[in-house]
Amino acid sequence: MITMRETDVVTVRGLRKSYGHRTVVDGVDFDVHAGEIVGLVGANGAGKTTTVECVQGLRRPDAGTVRVLSFDPVTQPERVRGLVGSQLQDSALPDRLRVSEAVHLFAGRDRNDLLEQFGLAERRRSAFASLSGGERQRLFLVLALAKQPRLVILDELTQGLDPAARRNVWAAVDQLRLDGTAVLLVTHELDEAERLCDHVVAMRAGRVLDSGPPRDLVARHGGAVRIRFTLPTGVAPQLGPDGLGNLPGVDDVSYREGVVTIKGGRAAIAHVGAALLFAGWSPPDLSVEMPSLEDALVDLLEQAGHSPAGDTIEPELIGAVR
Repeated sequence: MITMRETDVVTVRGLRKSYGHRTVVDGVDFDVHAGEIVGLVGANGAGKTTTVECVQGLRRPDAGTVRVLSFDPVTQPERVRGLVGSQLQDSALPDRLRVSEAVHLFAGRDRNDLLEQFGLAERRRSAFASLSGGERQRLFLVLALAKQPRLVILDELTQGLDPAARRNVWAAVDQLRLDGTAVLLVTHELDEAERLCDHVVAMRAGRVLDSGPPRDLVARHGGAVRIRFTLPTGVAPQLGPDGLGNLPGVDDVSYREGVVTIKGGRAAIAHVGAALLFAGWSPPDLSVEMPSLEDALVDLLEQAGHSPAGDTIEPELIGAVR
């Protein structure tokens, strides 16, 4: 029995789904609240799409509980469909259906505002078959938003979009959050998840490896900040190994062919910068590399590949998140 709070839009507990002897979702738990964007991330085969299909009622779970605004997607599918808008990875429409007809079919009325917002106003009379891949992706997003749903499910949101269109879509998703709409986002684009999501659920082989705000996942699993610069011979002895190595936040200092590499926490950035200024040296090639959500997910995948259960990870799965 799930107890849902007023702000709960999606609640998933112990979700399991298998196909024959292959388990694709194995005990997944997560929540999505009103005005929150939650991202499911992971390599191919992690179970992300099957999970959202269970949330929508497109697949029947083998075990566990799913609730969407207190309704069961399996036993109350009509109630759920009226509250959810979705843009799925494998969506398709009849070739001859015009853009305006598709919008009217889904919304029950014209939504010229959405067509304008996503750059499709001039394609209102165009048939689906004539649209480019990026235009189709934008149309499916329009259809997902057409009835102003309380939950929007987005699978590979910006696949096939050019950089300008991608930014426009991100801005639209940001607006959904401000409007109080809940968003469940499935993506391989980890910069997208880091940019948009309030909460990220990292999955592998149907299981949740870790979850939390992107910043927290990066802090736990992303590794060190890296600071690099060239230090000419004879410049400020306090910038040697002992001087830099003793600064707060610095974990490691290495020198190779005049290039200094410093690893540590975020505090190291300020203290190294202050030490450089105090020494009167401003390196023209100074660079700071911050850990990212991609670094965190790669670390999680590598940890999962060396788990006590003997679960091994194929190298190509790590490559899939890069």
